[in-house]
Amino acid sequence: MNFWETITGSDLTRDWKAFNARAEALPADYQAAWAQIIAHLFPYSDFTGRNLMPILDGALGLLEDSAADGQGVHEVLGEDIGGFCAALAGGEGARSYRDRWREQLNRNVARKLARLGG
Repeated sequence: MNFWETITGSDLTRDWKAFNARAEALPADYQAAWAQIIAHLFPYSDFTGRNLMPILDGALGLLEDSAADGQGVHEVLGEDIGGFCAALAGGEGARSYRDRWREQLNRNVARKLARLGG
């Protein structure tokens, strides 16, 4: 990836188009599961979403392989897609962008209060 792709995000656009093309080839129930996976994983992304690309690629590959083997989507992912996505992102304790922003805000407020009080 070159500097221009990093700045403009054109590499992400290209990757999303490739993901969408691959997902469209899946059966309908797998496509619905893919949409849920995306929705459940986005809270774990960084500002650009680059950190999710390898995770999404692996999840889509799992769906493709499972569909090719004739397995049902619930056999592969289970009933709790949110839990599956949390495990992919690093477990139940994985920090989302909200957690990181909350921590940053708390640090900033604590710093301001320390200056005012001391």
